[in-house]
Amino acid sequence: MSLSGAHKAAFRREVTQEGQVFAIRDATGFPAPADDEGRRAVPFWSKPTRAQLVVKHVTAYSGFEVVPISIDEWLSHWMVGLEHDNLLVGVNWSGARATGYDLSPGQVLRWFAELESKAAAEERIHSTQR
Repeated sequence: MSLSGAHKAAFRREVTQEGQVFAIRDATGFPAPADDEGRRAVPFWSKPTRAQLVVKHVTAYSGFEVVPISIDEWLSHWMVGLEHDNLLVGVNWSGARATGYDLSPGQVLRWFAELESKAAAEERIHSTQR
């Protein structure tokens, strides 16, 4: 598994545990840098410490603050807005240039819907075993 793939897997697992995601912003708002193909993504992290490392070590994000966003708000409001603006979702970007795995808002919504379905199925199994 690539490093980006590992960060993607950690994002999904940790966001579920944390119940929130973390973004960064400065006085002008949330960053949405373009990749080499011109696609823009807004980065999010699964733990505040991950976001803080990027703010600390990536010059472009020096002075940004880490902002928590509840998972419910992120999924119900942010995904709609990002989809409308044709922006991607960056997950757990890292490294000297703060890069990583990007998903469409639709992929993110499907991803978390799968987790909810799986959790509901596991709960049904556990309740029948009690």
